[in-house]
Amino acid sequence: MTEPASGVSSTVRLTVAQALVRFLAAQWSERDGERQKLFAGMLGIFGHGNVAGVGQALLENELEATGDDRLPYVLARNEQAMVHTAVGYARQRDRLQTWACTASVGPGSTNMLTGAALATVNRIPVLLLLSGTFATRVSAPVLQELEAPYAGDVTVNDAFRPLSRFFDRVSRPEQLPSALLAAMRVLTDPAETGAVTLALPQDVQAEAHDWPVELFAPRVWRIGRPQADPADLGDAVALLRSARRPMVVAGGGVHYAQAEDALRTFCEATGVPVGETQAGKGSLPHGHPQLLGAVGSTGTTAANAVAERADVVLGVGTRWSDFTTASRTAFQDPGVRFVNLNVARFDAGKQAGLPLVGDARDTLTALTAALDGWSVEASYRQEQQRLQADWDELVEGAYHPAAEVTDALADGLLTQGEVLGAVNELSDPRDVVLCAAGSMPGDLHKLWRVRDRKGYHVEYGFSCMGYEIPASIGIRLADPSRDVFAMVGDGGWLMMPTELVTAVQERIKVVVVLVQNHGFHSIGSLSQSLGSQRFGTRYRFRGEDGRLDGQFLPVDLAANARSLGATVIEVRSREELIQAIKAAKAAPEDGGPVVVHVETDPFVGAPDSASWWDVPVSEVASLDTTRTAHDEYLTHKARQRPYVAPHHEPLTSSATSRTTDGGRPA
Repeated sequence: MTEPASGVSSTVRLTVAQALVRFLAAQWSERDGERQKLFAGMLGIFGHGNVAGVGQALLENELEATGDDRLPYVLARNEQAMVHTAVGYARQRDRLQTWACTASVGPGSTNMLTGAALATVNRIPVLLLLSGTFATRVSAPVLQELEAPYAGDVTVNDAFRPLSRFFDRVSRPEQLPSALLAAMRVLTDPAETGAVTLALPQDVQAEAHDWPVELFAPRVWRIGRPQADPADLGDAVALLRSARRPMVVAGGGVHYAQAEDALRTFCEATGVPVGETQAGKGSLPHGHPQLLGAVGSTGTTAANAVAERADVVLGVGTRWSDFTTASRTAFQDPGVRFVNLNVARFDAGKQAGLPLVGDARDTLTALTAALDGWSVEASYRQEQQRLQADWDELVEGAYHPAAEVTDALADGLLTQGEVLGAVNELSDPRDVVLCAAGSMPGDLHKLWRVRDRKGYHVEYGFSCMGYEIPASIGIRLADPSRDVFAMVGDGGWLMMPTELVTAVQERIKVVVVLVQNHGFHSIGSLSQSLGSQRFGTRYRFRGEDGRLDGQFLPVDLAANARSLGATVIEVRSREELIQAIKAAKAAPEDGGPVVVHVETDPFVGAPDSASWWDVPVSEVASLDTTRTAHDEYLTHKARQRPYVAPHHEPLTSSATSRTTDGGRPA
């Protein structure tokens, strides 16, 4: 460290990469007076571009730093997967902590594009540190460099711009402090968070600079609870008081704001029932009198029946995806109005709703107080209980299928509902179920009985195949006291099983339930419903006519899992499944991953949602199946609504004066 002149800050000479690592290790977040390190560590794969920059800096940190100055490094096997691990961790930690991810030049960095999109779609903070080609261009073109004939300053890293909530390229050391501070601002903003991307040219990473020591002092980023505008709150209260059949749609914002208790208090006081999005599932525990379960395309018949006739819908922390609204067919009351409680004004303005911009926990508490003495009618509460009981009976039938169903199955096959039911019933209340793509997210949304606020983790914003295994590692790192059950179909497994090796290396116990049904179950069912006859969705040899309808492929996914170092338990009956789940639960905490391999029949589905999802069907076709599907599509399409309510004057405002063209009061 150099001696400072009078009145001049001290400096320390470090490379850009060393300064980056030291800065990240000193960042903290705080909410409600509780502090935690903002970055739990850095996930990475080294190559040319970061091995001598960020890699060298991480080595020095590992050898020399102690205590809170440490920034642990974990070796990943796939760049996309390590972003999923960071996302899983951050979501489990209510977005108060995350990981940074570093990758090499070219394909190493662009492999993170899908992860960036997933983080931004789901509003999850993750820091991506891309390596770039030489800022000086002295050695151009280098290995894996894209040359753009139309622009000399474009690199593959520019592809991250539309996928990131914040993007910057650090082309000079002097740019690093402002880039880092801007990145932290976005990562800790509950309304604006998502993927934050910093592109670091490989020569700049290794370049030395004299940095002010203040840059590396511990810095706390307070994550506040924005308060709703009192006038907007009053309008929301007036609208709710006018409702006869109100409903809450609980989204992921309930969890991120830790607003579960506030929601429970609100619902118990008012009797307003709750339907849950995928991200919001678990906002109320299973069995709560006001919980109707999942809503929308993959919802329960209970929630969807109430949604159809709801006249006022309070959305809490939801971005109103097409699955939640059943492609805008779920809410059929002619005068339905929406109140959108959200920390992000962008989402609060959807559905032509009354925007209520603020923290979910505090605003729900304020709504409860303002609605004191008001409640829905007793008959509406009774209807909720009846609908809930009817659906619960259907769930029992899926968990424990009747003999006529099981007797019709081929030897060794189970139903998917049976598998989910066994895991649900044999796992501990605090254990986490995890899924992302295929048919299981929909089945879990409908069937899973959540018993803990953090017990359900389905990524359905981007629905990214391959998310499950890496994200399960992130969840386990975030909370080692919980077992994590990653539910993966064979299609998702083949996309990204590689992070099992990371779990083996780090001795991280995760339980992967690998469901083999020889194809894409979800898309196969969708294809059939659209008249496309499951074309191209099955894992089979070609038959004599050249079509993919021959024998099953001789792919042994259990052997694949063993080859990656996991403990594997193969299941061929319900009793074996029960014993496998118990064995997985009893496995050593530091014993690495356990894979339970089970085969299911893809033609036995879960109970129907009595709902719809808009996937267009060919308007003209020679196939009878397609023509029939198109007729059904038009029937559903006729129920689709724009949800553009007429504008009303603010409900709580006093009469405002109107003016004539001359500017005088009318």
